[in-house]
Amino acid sequence: MKATVFYFILFSLFVVSGYAQQQASFDTIKPLEEVVVTSTKTANSLSNIAVPFAIISKSTITQAGTLRLKDILQEQAGIFITNGFGAGIQMQGLNPDYTLILLNGEPLVGRTAGVLDANRINISNIKKIEIVKGPSSSLYGSEAMAGVINIITNDINKKETSFGVRYGFGNPDKGWVFPTQSSAFKNIDLNFSISRKFKNTSIQLSSNAYYIDGVSFRPYTTKRIPQPIWRLSQLLQLHHQFNDKLTFQCTFRNGYDYIKQDFEVTNNGSISKTTGREANLDYNFNPSIGYQIRQHIKNTTKLYATIYDGSQKLYFNDAKDSSYIDIFKQHFYRIENQTDFQLGNNRLSVGGGYSIDEAKSTRYDYVENTKRNRILYGYLQTEWLYKKKWIVIAGVRYDYNSLFAAALSPKLAVRYNASKKIAFTASIGRGFKAPDFRQLYLNFTNNAAGGYSVFGAIDAINIINQMQVLGQISEIKADFSKLTALTPEFSTGINMGANIQLHKNISTTINVFRNDINGLIDARHVATKTNGAQIYSYINIKKAYTQGGELSINWKLNPSLSLSMGYQYLQTADKDDLTNIRNGNVYTRNADGTSRLLQKAEYIGLANRSKHMGNVKITYEKLNGLYATMRLNYRSSWYVADSDGNGVYNTHDEHANGFVLANCSMGKKWKNGVTVFGGMDNIINYRDANYLPNVQGRMIYTGINFNIQ
Repeated sequence: MKATVFYFILFSLFVVSGYAQQQASFDTIKPLEEVVVTSTKTANSLSNIAVPFAIISKSTITQAGTLRLKDILQEQAGIFITNGFGAGIQMQGLNPDYTLILLNGEPLVGRTAGVLDANRINISNIKKIEIVKGPSSSLYGSEAMAGVINIITNDINKKETSFGVRYGFGNPDKGWVFPTQSSAFKNIDLNFSISRKFKNTSIQLSSNAYYIDGVSFRPYTTKRIPQPIWRLSQLLQLHHQFNDKLTFQCTFRNGYDYIKQDFEVTNNGSISKTTGREANLDYNFNPSIGYQIRQHIKNTTKLYATIYDGSQKLYFNDAKDSSYIDIFKQHFYRIENQTDFQLGNNRLSVGGGYSIDEAKSTRYDYVENTKRNRILYGYLQTEWLYKKKWIVIAGVRYDYNSLFAAALSPKLAVRYNASKKIAFTASIGRGFKAPDFRQLYLNFTNNAAGGYSVFGAIDAINIINQMQVLGQISEIKADFSKLTALTPEFSTGINMGANIQLHKNISTTINVFRNDINGLIDARHVATKTNGAQIYSYINIKKAYTQGGELSINWKLNPSLSLSMGYQYLQTADKDDLTNIRNGNVYTRNADGTSRLLQKAEYIGLANRSKHMGNVKITYEKLNGLYATMRLNYRSSWYVADSDGNGVYNTHDEHANGFVLANCSMGKKWKNGVTVFGGMDNIINYRDANYLPNVQGRMIYTGINFNIQ
């Protein structure tokens, strides 16, 4: 702990000394006009965006020294990385399966329990990350109820070669360790990229290799063992300009993960010890043709295909002849056409497409049976600029889903530039999410974790009734009576905000939001087996909401030193729970075991959400290429289990404590393209074995990058 304080003070003195050396007067901030595409599917200036929007620049990613998408997103205001089934992304209080993740505008697939693991995506070749918060189904369809995260790779229209290496080490138990010690947990990242242009053709190839001694936190113990993880990815991009009107682009990406597994799981008093591995492979292929029909009319046609192949094989230590095998394969194909019309101050975008989503898995009835969903969709969006003060964006999308009824998703967004220093925004939109294959068809028993089962809504009633006839059910839970055919979830999201230049060097953004969800799909404990193992299935919750506010401040203290802060306040609730509490139908227990009515003030809302989240970042940057950062990320407590068994989450239930993560980095970039950097993640070595198993503990790293232009 003393060493931690010493390094923290040393770093602070370094930053403060740089600040003290600056002159008192300096130039006004003049930020460049950023061009973004995610909010409207067309190139737009940041000053014309009418929805909650954020950009993570390449310099921010580089200076943070981060390697994976998870690492950089967890430092953004209003985003929390969940820990179940990989690193999921939670925005505006909505679960990870409501956030659509795109790579260059196209969706990534391969979710486990609704979670797309953000650890799968390296950020060595990323130009920027665009984040849209709030329902975006009017453009992107299902899975975009909470918002969209679009990862945009580097430009290819330049001659450039870059390569780099980063090495890190640490020990979650000892806190401090030398890299040469056998007890050190190590990680290494190698990246390479080359871009070339031949007349009208540009090509870029990038590759990344990553190895880490992962940590397995065994439930209710502090023992940690290394679980080696290998991650490989390649990206090939091609751009050809046939003439002034016709262009062709093509992107190919593949990724491979291999995770060695050696762990034990405790469930209902049963301990399962297993060894094995997990392997995931995915391919993305995306050709597109753009044609400038006339000066003010452009047409773009895109094809997209992605394949995800994941498998897990485990062997039980106490029964070598028994094993657990999990296979999940998903194919997604899509063709889409969009035509953009520029009509004076009005821009009209008309688009449509057809997609096929296929999956087969041992988690369903049997692996050879392919589950398939087809979606035919069309969308229209208009952007109107009036006297450079008003920007009005209206859009609507129609989805015809082969498994469910059609869905209509409208949206209206308005921005008013009151002056050069003040702008107001407001938006309202409807989002929807169709039940996924997991929620419909899952037929899964996890023998590696105590034998619990999860059944999709289509067959859950029949399966449980058959088990009851065979004498395999000891208890039917109240939520069993709520099992019916699932319907799509619909949400209405409202966002209102302001962008204010408080001072020539201080800017702030304020946004308040409310999402009302009808038919929210939730996993519930519906029955218990005679051996004590749980049975889960999915039901529609009639009504729920998330609401809150976000505040971000950016302050340029002087030409070299800047401060940024972000904060989110969040409230959530199941409206039926609130009604039952008000009507006096919900009880809890006192410390002595006696029952009493639950008070409204004791109600928490939806599980796994924190009421308060915040971050602070100090950046020191000199024109000579020297930089340093200090970042703090805070999350308040969140509730994880219904301890008193009353069916609602309240202050008497099991919860995880709030925490602070502190990270720092520094580096030096020379004009010849060489950058040397280093840093420390999780300075205070915060750990929570039960509720934050993916937090590795303190990690020290250093590296070097070469960029040749």
